[in-house]
Amino acid sequence: MLTALVVIFVIAYAAIALEHPIKINKSASALLGAGLLWTVYALAAGEADRVGAQLGESVMATAQIVFFLMGAMTIVEVVDAHNGFEVITKRIRTSNLSRLMWLVGFVTFFLSAILDNLTTTIVMVSLMRKLLAKHEDRLFFAGIIVIAANSGGAWSPIGDVTTTMLWIGGQITSLAIIEGVFLPSVVSLIVPLGMTAYVLRGRAVLSVENVENSQDRRTTEFERNLMFFFGLGILVAVPAFKTITQLPPFMGILFGLGILWLVGDLLHRRKEDVFKQHLTLAHALSRIDMSSIVFFVGILLAVATLEHTHILTSLAQWLDQVVGRLDVIVLIIGIASAIVDNVPLVAASMGMYSLDQYPTDHFLWEFLAYCAGTGGSILIIGSAAGVAAMGLEKIHFFWYVKKISGLALIGYLAGAGVYLAQYQLLH
Repeated sequence: MLTALVVIFVIAYAAIALEHPIKINKSASALLGAGLLWTVYALAAGEADRVGAQLGESVMATAQIVFFLMGAMTIVEVVDAHNGFEVITKRIRTSNLSRLMWLVGFVTFFLSAILDNLTTTIVMVSLMRKLLAKHEDRLFFAGIIVIAANSGGAWSPIGDVTTTMLWIGGQITSLAIIEGVFLPSVVSLIVPLGMTAYVLRGRAVLSVENVENSQDRRTTEFERNLMFFFGLGILVAVPAFKTITQLPPFMGILFGLGILWLVGDLLHRRKEDVFKQHLTLAHALSRIDMSSIVFFVGILLAVATLEHTHILTSLAQWLDQVVGRLDVIVLIIGIASAIVDNVPLVAASMGMYSLDQYPTDHFLWEFLAYCAGTGGSILIIGSAAGVAAMGLEKIHFFWYVKKISGLALIGYLAGAGVYLAQYQLLH
């Protein structure tokens, strides 16, 4: 059974990677792979109750991520419909593409630590669509945004789901992870950012002319500012909501979505339907990329079978026996997170290494937070941020491999080298 599961997953992953050459949507491949994996597992296991309970557990975990993704994407769409991003774009005066790249990279890096890498990617990629007219430029910026968002999320306990898992599990503390991983994360961004900015040097920003902003679609400055700051405020408040209530982040984003919906309805209650229809939350929900969300469901459920059948745990144990060195093992886990979702990899690692053997803030946990957080940037489908950018800008898998993956890998290794050197000096 285990061999069959591995073969099915590899074939499904290959179909996702080859989406454009074979002309089959990646969502179909992900759903088909998930269906086959769970079918084979259920038939081979022969324990309907146990497999059903595991599937329910996986669906619950997947639904939390999907609900959060839908809520964040809808909030961004509402802000976009109100031209809210003009609050930022009208303040960006640089006409140099290279300087804009540096600005966007660092804004994304720090915003990702405050919000999370997925939401930040959605916001920043949407912003680039308002700033840059040339699609090729937007692709490069989207690639750097993915790297910056994942790097920014790695050093913050609320910035990346894997770091949050380690934080909630007691493997790391907030202050220690910030002190230990901040500098390596900065390096993992600066290296690819500097190389990309050098390639774009001397080029001017080709701005987007808002030809759709006709009289009946124009919003007032008050409406733009209100919806922008309300939307951003809701996203910022989600981590605080989680900390205070101990409820999952998706509940906070849905609660905030309800508040934004109410504010929007009150704001436009005196307008005729024909003028306010495109500004409503209902319209925003119809504009989010459901294909990407369906893909996310499929790939998470597919990976869940590898977790429940202990294939990932066995892989971690095999690495421990064959490699032996913790630093090399964690580096490999980080690179593997570009192929397989980093959440089950980190979960398997948390189950394999006990807190008795490796106490809170041990080298293993901090380095794992860095590697699992930044390693997903190496491939476009290696992180939630990458998947979101892929859907928003229609990034081809092999374009990312050709143009961005090498940069992300160099940054990943450079940051890892800085962490190891820093650890030797401070310990």
